[in-house]
Amino acid sequence: MFNLFKLLVIFSFSMLIISSCGQQDFQTPHQKKESHVGYLRIPINGIPTTIDPGLTYDSTSIELVEQLFLGLTDFDPKTYETVPELATNWQASEDNTVYTFNLRQDAKWTDGQPVTAHDIVWTIRRNITPEIDSTTYYTLYVIKNAEAIHRNKSIQIFDEYGASATVLPSKEQLGVRAIDDYTIEFTLEHPAGYFPLVVSLSTYRPLPRKVIEQYGKDWTKPENIVTNGSYQLSEWDKDSKLILKKNPNYYDANQVAIPEVHYHIVRKRSLGLAMYENNELDIMGGQVYLSLPPLEITRLNNDPRLRKEIYSSPHFCTEFYGFNTQKPPMNNLLVRKAIAAAINKQTLITFIMKANHIPAMTFTRPPIFGSVKLNGGVGIPFSPKQAKAWLAEAGYPEGKGFPQVILTHDVGANHSNIARGIKTILKHYLNIDIEVRALDGDRYYDIIDQPTTPHIFRLGWCADYPDANNWLHEVFHPDKGINWVGWDNREFAKVVDKAQQISDPQERQKLYRRAEQILTEEEAAIIPLYFSTSQVLLKPWVKGWYNMSFGGQHIRNWRLED
Repeated sequence: MFNLFKLLVIFSFSMLIISSCGQQDFQTPHQKKESHVGYLRIPINGIPTTIDPGLTYDSTSIELVEQLFLGLTDFDPKTYETVPELATNWQASEDNTVYTFNLRQDAKWTDGQPVTAHDIVWTIRRNITPEIDSTTYYTLYVIKNAEAIHRNKSIQIFDEYGASATVLPSKEQLGVRAIDDYTIEFTLEHPAGYFPLVVSLSTYRPLPRKVIEQYGKDWTKPENIVTNGSYQLSEWDKDSKLILKKNPNYYDANQVAIPEVHYHIVRKRSLGLAMYENNELDIMGGQVYLSLPPLEITRLNNDPRLRKEIYSSPHFCTEFYGFNTQKPPMNNLLVRKAIAAAINKQTLITFIMKANHIPAMTFTRPPIFGSVKLNGGVGIPFSPKQAKAWLAEAGYPEGKGFPQVILTHDVGANHSNIARGIKTILKHYLNIDIEVRALDGDRYYDIIDQPTTPHIFRLGWCADYPDANNWLHEVFHPDKGINWVGWDNREFAKVVDKAQQISDPQERQKLYRRAEQILTEEEAAIIPLYFSTSQVLLKPWVKGWYNMSFGGQHIRNWRLED
């Protein structure tokens, strides 16, 4: 233990020296008196991929969509319970297969036209078509016939006399219809008590049909776009910044206190921090607003002024490493268990990341519904003795004869340091050497797709909505999920399918606990590393701020006051 401790301390200390040297050019003296400039200045990491709600998948795009477009529902920032937004209320059938939403009648597009149920029907039909290439199409699969339409699969239909026929469904057979201008009905494939959570997602947010049909892919340009949220797009310089201005047609415009939001595209965290300290930014940190440089956290906490501006809050994300369960030697359960038991997650967080994340034993991040409580007795704990025993039982005593194994990660936010820390830990405890490879984003996500998935690979998952269905079913279901790990566990599939389709909350909790046991303990298909905690720097004049743990931030409720 002492030798490993020394290795990690030396490694992290060397990184600190490098970071300190690199920061000297950015140090600026504190101004005597700082104040806001009348609008909000926020950094974002890189150019947004899109602001089309049907195509969003990255956190930056989701942030922008939250400001520009209304969801049917939203979430209470304290409890994360579903609250109305575009919908004023909703009702479910007794079996939870039909949901009816009543819409507010004062919501308008920026061109002054009313937002109606017909807009939502057209949007969902548009987003489910394969030609649109939506990255979050799977969030629509709960709607009747959505999966069949997207995958071009046949369905069986019956006429009034009971005769059946097999047909390819059309968009008109999708389970969504406008009862009238302000009432929309969804018919689902199965009972889903969590459906009011799902309709908060970007893929369900109404889009301006006429504008999209007129301009095609150019509909999101500032000169063309029509939106309905609390802000509207004013300018978009692809390489430097986006400017949003308060939407005067927003139904609650009188409550929106910040007139403009300037998103600055900043590619280096060190530069973003220097801008914040020089009063060029009002907020920085978290998952969206350019995370703080880990090696600067100690300095920030020791600074008498800046430490008063640091806030921590949970972020509904889990960092994990997956195994390709089809590729030797990772197809050996004992090898997977040995590696999982050998990794001291708290050591990685403390010495490598220098962060306050929470070591994870399971995948679904508490307090999301269906998650296992911290220290809930599920998962593989750190145990070098058990790890060595499992590796020996797998046929590799003291690591002898262990084949070449590649651990791959994408370039970014401390991933390299964590990967090298894991390499050091596995060499120390199991006497096995693994090769670490880093790939840029596009190449990385191409390669972690079966059957080319590496032996071990890094990923993170953040909540789309606060229910374990979004984590366990949509990510790891062998047939219906993303399933990077390439496994085919029928019990897991049965458990998460049942949990998805029943309404009783206690029974759903039990089923999701069982699913976590299979995924992280009995099958050890992944190694959950940590649950994310966001650290944010916030200027004192930003009032009413609170952090949403997933999705975009509620800037409409913030204000600027000296």
